[in-house]
Amino acid sequence: MKKVIFVASSGGHLTEILRLKELFKDYNYLLVTEKTDVTEKMVNDYNMDFLVYGPSTNKIDYIIRILKNIFLSIKIIMKFKPQTIISTGAQVGGIMCLFGKIFGCKIIYIESLARVKELSSTGNRVYKFADKFYVQWESLTKKYKKAEYLGRLI
Repeated sequence: MKKVIFVASSGGHLTEILRLKELFKDYNYLLVTEKTDVTEKMVNDYNMDFLVYGPSTNKIDYIIRILKNIFLSIKIIMKFKPQTIISTGAQVGGIMCLFGKIFGCKIIYIESLARVKELSSTGNRVYKFADKFYVQWESLTKKYKKAEYLGRLI
């Protein structure tokens, strides 16, 4: 069975990726998100692994969290060995997509429904190397030629 990592930051990005949960049964999947009080309660419902919660007002702490997430992402990818990574963003999704690409994974990125006129900062970065890049507003396909619109995916 194909191995797929579904990855998203906690909050709205995770809510969006969970709207794809019907796909989970079709794959040997791993759901990766930030470790929070809310997401820790989800471990009984999903096959999950965690990254470090990212936001911080302290720049040094923020850099340390990003570095930890880089190492954790590499560790998760090397252990799980996915063929594909699907992400709705934000920061932790972008990190996982970048290192997944380096390790030979197919990258599928779904830009947030909230992004109507331009891509998010994570979307802009992942757009450059994603194998498939989906947007949820048709107008974005005029500005971003590689983007595909299939309607509201999430």
